[in-house]
Amino acid sequence: MPKILTKPYWYLRHGETDWNLRGLSQGRTDIPLNSTGLAQAVRAGQIFADLFRKGENPFDRIIASPLSRALVTAEHTRDAIRDSGGPDLPLIIDPELKEVCFGVQEGQPMGEWYDPWIEDGYTPEGAESFATLQARAVGAVNRALQADGTPLFVAHGALFRSLRAGMSLPVNVRLPNAVPLHLTPEVTGWTIRACLPEIAQ
Repeated sequence: MPKILTKPYWYLRHGETDWNLRGLSQGRTDIPLNSTGLAQAVRAGQIFADLFRKGENPFDRIIASPLSRALVTAEHTRDAIRDSGGPDLPLIIDPELKEVCFGVQEGQPMGEWYDPWIEDGYTPEGAESFATLQARAVGAVNRALQADGTPLFVAHGALFRSLRAGMSLPVNVRLPNAVPLHLTPEVTGWTIRACLPEIAQ
């Protein structure tokens, strides 16, 4: 399966939605952020803005999924950095960063089908296979990493599982909403550092 280029990058999952709160599979269904998710997006933006104020300049562009829960989260980050005196970073929408299509499982509880979808090649009716998701997501990340500079990707939870596979990390690990991650390749493998992980809810 495809592997991610060994260059550092940042990742941010979108803020919470009502379907997240209810434990439902979202996939491509364009569910907006709820009030908690909006607050999380604002807070993540403030964390990044603080890094720029300290002179760290962690990334030079933001690349987001077009689904509103991710795009609005990305916009809050861009705006917070700019409004605090940092650069007005380009915000690029990449359709290849859309969440996986879960087919008939969208809107249904995350259930016994989910682990076999990741681990055993099971694909719900009308859904995208995990292997196809990995090829799509890793391809999108690698295209961005081939350019100069460091990107921030703002996207989704299942998609990040496929990126974990592309980094040869344990795959089926839940990613909290709106916690900034810095991913760095090391000689011994990838390291993931959560930026102020105590903010996770």
